[in-house]
Amino acid sequence: MRLVSNRDRPAHLGPFPLERLRRGHPRPDGRLAPAGMAAARAMPAAPLATSLRAYHELFRGLSSGTPARSRAPIADDPSANAADLKAAAYFLDASMTGIAARPGSADCALVVVVECPRAPSDEPLAHDWTRDCGPPVASLRAFEIATVLAAYIRHLGWQASAQDDADPAADGAELLLRAGLAQPRGGKLVNPFLGDRFAFAVVATDLPLEPDAPLAARLGLVRGPGWWIGRGGTESGLERLRRRLRPSHASRYPMERIRRVAEPTTLVLEHEVPRVPKRAAFFERALRGDLGAKAQGERGRFATKHPLSLAMIPAIRGMVPLQDGQVASAHQTGLGDATANARAVKSLSYFLGADLTGIAPAKRFAWFSHREDGRPIEPYHANAIVMLIDQGFETMEGASGDDWISGAQSMRAYMRGAEIAGVLAAHIRSLGYSARAQTNADSDVLHIPLILYAGLGEMSRIGELVLNPFVGPRFKSVVVTTDMPLAHDLPIDFGLQDFCRQCNKCARECPCDAIPAGDKVMFNGYETWKPDVERCTRYRLTNIKGSACGRCMKTCPYNNEGLLQHRVALWAAIKLPFLRQTIAIWDDRLGHGGLNPRKKWWRDLEMVDGVAVLPRGVNRRGLDLAKQMDPARQQIAFYHADQMPPPDQIDPVPVDRKAALAAAALIETPEAARRRAAAGLSMPAHYRPTPPRGT
Repeated sequence: MRLVSNRDRPAHLGPFPLERLRRGHPRPDGRLAPAGMAAARAMPAAPLATSLRAYHELFRGLSSGTPARSRAPIADDPSANAADLKAAAYFLDASMTGIAARPGSADCALVVVVECPRAPSDEPLAHDWTRDCGPPVASLRAFEIATVLAAYIRHLGWQASAQDDADPAADGAELLLRAGLAQPRGGKLVNPFLGDRFAFAVVATDLPLEPDAPLAARLGLVRGPGWWIGRGGTESGLERLRRRLRPSHASRYPMERIRRVAEPTTLVLEHEVPRVPKRAAFFERALRGDLGAKAQGERGRFATKHPLSLAMIPAIRGMVPLQDGQVASAHQTGLGDATANARAVKSLSYFLGADLTGIAPAKRFAWFSHREDGRPIEPYHANAIVMLIDQGFETMEGASGDDWISGAQSMRAYMRGAEIAGVLAAHIRSLGYSARAQTNADSDVLHIPLILYAGLGEMSRIGELVLNPFVGPRFKSVVVTTDMPLAHDLPIDFGLQDFCRQCNKCARECPCDAIPAGDKVMFNGYETWKPDVERCTRYRLTNIKGSACGRCMKTCPYNNEGLLQHRVALWAAIKLPFLRQTIAIWDDRLGHGGLNPRKKWWRDLEMVDGVAVLPRGVNRRGLDLAKQMDPARQQIAFYHADQMPPPDQIDPVPVDRKAALAAAALIETPEAARRRAAAGLSMPAHYRPTPPRGT
């Protein structure tokens, strides 16, 4: 929870008040060795370290490359370039970053610092798993950030390469000093806020950058009253202390205060929910040509049209082969307690960087029925570890939701989630249990039902999206399925069904009118506000003034900064139902979900034929408070299971929108479905998926 808003703090300044520190003159580094450098060279022998090493080597293979053949149309402004790269580093979750002038060269280097994660000393299993692995985890994260930023610079047309803290060519100690990120103390380098608990990586580039000044020899009072309350919108010392005092298996968010219930707050007739093939997902249908030539042509680039989002794609694709692997021949002893295992797995997930974690049964209907090529999938694990990756409020605050940073927000969360899930799955396999990471790039399970049953949120008006009480809809998910014994979490109830019933903000602000303004319905066996997925998909694919779309996430009242007043509003929405509509109204009146120009840090660029160019336009939407929603006039297309393409159909199966609009007449209300199920009547015929062709 924040005490002071950071809405006026420029994104390139980051979460720590580095700008308030005294600056001095360069000092000789002697033979000082940063803590992260020594840790990376002496990687622990623990199984977790082996998993980390595989991902570190993946990024090493991506750390250099050839620049674009033409340079991006950006001003030759070292100060603006430095601000852009620093903000991008903080967007990617750097703890601190600075620019250092390279000795004996006219070029500068970007230095990325990442804080070592807190050791889960209160959980015996997790403590044993993670022993001495804090620096390697931070080193991997720093190298990941540097690798992505180096690729981003190359897409802009300049030379750039990433170097980790074990690379002698990085000149690590000297660059940390010159960038103003550390001081010599007792024979090692110490950061004013992190001590020696950090790792770093370097981006070497010929892009003109304005260097920072080194820290002064005497800094004065660093952690004064302003530090503790977060003056100026920085991360507060009190919040850091609060997080340190929480159990390591609990996230930073107090999910333990949210009421648990035996069943989800929306009706799920599990025996009626059809298993669907991957071929039926609308992005897959677009790829196959089902939505026409225009959507098919844009399918491969819609979310990666910006050079920063494109910079993450090699890592996302490169991690797919690491999602599964060999299982140790014998189970490790002492893992028979499912409750203790669950706590340890959650502690490990937070140690690796997950924002929220829950555990659910891997229900049969949550598994895809067929792979993209039509091969059947038989469920192979009983449990699902579900992790949420926050897409970041700060960047969302400066965006319209469907502008040029939207795709990068998704790619960052997908990349980070794949990395965390891959390491976690590999570690579970080293314990003798089968485990597979299920990521955005390659998943055998549908994430939405697993998020719901893992107690991480409720179904929302946005439709096919679970909403969390603390981060709202502003997240991407990743799953690890496993046969390791794990205790399951229960679903939650924080009053969202009634709140969404009274709040139509996401429907009003949707740029393609895909979110329903009316009541919930039954669709393929579950209760939901059913969006027009075809319309949503087409807009996200063919958005000419931005990259993809997340405007519903941007404008939701639950997407907030996490200030004290937001926690009070959440408490009121849970405990005082009569205030829910008032809260939604005041969310509009206060301008929440609007544009904050102070937070727009990225450059509006589009990748065309391998070169970054100025786009044809930029979506910069404010709130449309005057728009009136009439559910009676809104047309939603319902593509039931019987309208899915055959799971083994390779050729295009054009969508039949007229039939999907007419299918609205087949829709049941949740009340009618309950009565039918209670009476033992059979499920509707349109819940039966199209069978394989058998060719």
